[in-house]
Amino acid sequence: MFGKPVSGKAVKVAVAAVVAAGALAGCGGTQKPGTAALVGDDRITVTELSQTVRDWREQFRTDPAANELRAGPQNPAPQLAADSDSDVRGALTLLINFRVAAEVADEAGIEITGARVDETVGELNKEAGAASITLASGLPREQTRDLARLVATQVAIMERFGADRMNPMSPATQQAGQKWNELFRSTANGMEIEVNPRYGTYDPGKFQVGPVDHRLSNPDSGI
Repeated sequence: MFGKPVSGKAVKVAVAAVVAAGALAGCGGTQKPGTAALVGDDRITVTELSQTVRDWREQFRTDPAANELRAGPQNPAPQLAADSDSDVRGALTLLINFRVAAEVADEAGIEITGARVDETVGELNKEAGAASITLASGLPREQTRDLARLVATQVAIMERFGADRMNPMSPATQQAGQKWNELFRSTANGMEIEVNPRYGTYDPGKFQVGPVDHRLSNPDSGI
């Protein structure tokens, strides 16, 4: 199934999950100073996370479509400035999940080509605008293609599991979605994901960074 044009309906379902996870959004002893999270050998710095959230907040304020998406009845995300910690957790969640999705694709032997990402961006543009969807998910416009790659990965994996590309509500698609969740969860569990306790902890079962455990949190310079 991989290689066929990306289905708009399939993308719409994947986007809804991504926006909700990003907007809702392990303490280890090996982290370097200034580290927000470690995903295997890949380091997300406090500076990178801080800049990402600052850029997002500035862009989100001036994008009515993104605000409407984030305030939609199916998206329980807090609005801008309602909870700064939530904004940070949402951004960090997606930065981690981008890396987990890349590992899922690699282990499955699926290459998400630039052309596939282009197709997904095109489908996102048909839905509500790729840049606005990215902002609604909690990331700045510059990471639109990263978000599209995550969506394309989910769609490709679900197609491999037998999803009906034209019917997101079919039993086959629902089952494929469950298998995607299980695969994503097991892949994340197999990776060494450590989050600076000042930001919370990553829960592979919920695909997101949860709130800070103040018994573990230790203030750090940075954000």
